[in-house]
Amino acid sequence: MKHSASTPPPRHPRVVVGVSGSPGSITALRRAVDEARRTGAELWAVAAWNVPGGDITAQDNPAPPLLVEQREQRAFLELFDVVDRLFGDDGPGVPVHLVAGRGPAGRVLVQVADRDSDVLVVGAGRRGRLRRALGRPVSRYCLAHAGCPVLAVPPPELEAALATARRHPFRRQRLDVGRLEQDDVAGAERSP
Repeated sequence: MKHSASTPPPRHPRVVVGVSGSPGSITALRRAVDEARRTGAELWAVAAWNVPGGDITAQDNPAPPLLVEQREQRAFLELFDVVDRLFGDDGPGVPVHLVAGRGPAGRVLVQVADRDSDVLVVGAGRRGRLRRALGRPVSRYCLAHAGCPVLAVPPPELEAALATARRHPFRRQRLDVGRLEQDDVAGAERSP
C-alpha cells in the first residue's frame, strides 16, 4: 500500500497509562499492557512530574533550568525502572513509549491521550468521602476531561483489604502466639 505526500501515514492505536509507581498504577499498567496486546496497540507509559512546590511557586520564582532538567530526567528514569522491574528484559510484548510530562498527573495524561482512538488507563485510587473531599483524584480528572475512552482500574485486592483494615481497626484480630503453637503441634501430629 502506497501513501502520497498529501495522505498522512496510518496512526497506530495507542493505550496511554499513568504510572507513578504506586500499587494502583502498577495494576493499571498491567491492565494497559493486556489491553494493548488485545488490540494490537502501542503502549504509552506516562509519568507526571513537577518542580518542587508545583507550578504556582514556579510562576513567582522560576526554577533554575538545571533543576527542571534533573527533575524531568529523574521522572523518566523512575518510569523506566518501574517498567523494567515489571516486565524485565523481554518487555511487555508490545511497542512501548515512555513519556515524562511536566504538570499535574491528570492534565499530563489528558494531553498525551489526545486522539479519539486512544484508550487512557488510570488507577481508580482509593475510595472514601474524606479522600474525595481532600484530594483531586487523577481518575476523576481524566474521566471529566479526556476526549477518548478512559478505563479506570480499581485498586488491587491487597490494597483494598489494607485500606479496609486501616479504616476499621476494631476488625483487626490480635496475633495469638499460643494458638499458633497449638496449630503447629496439631499439624505435626497429623503428619505421617
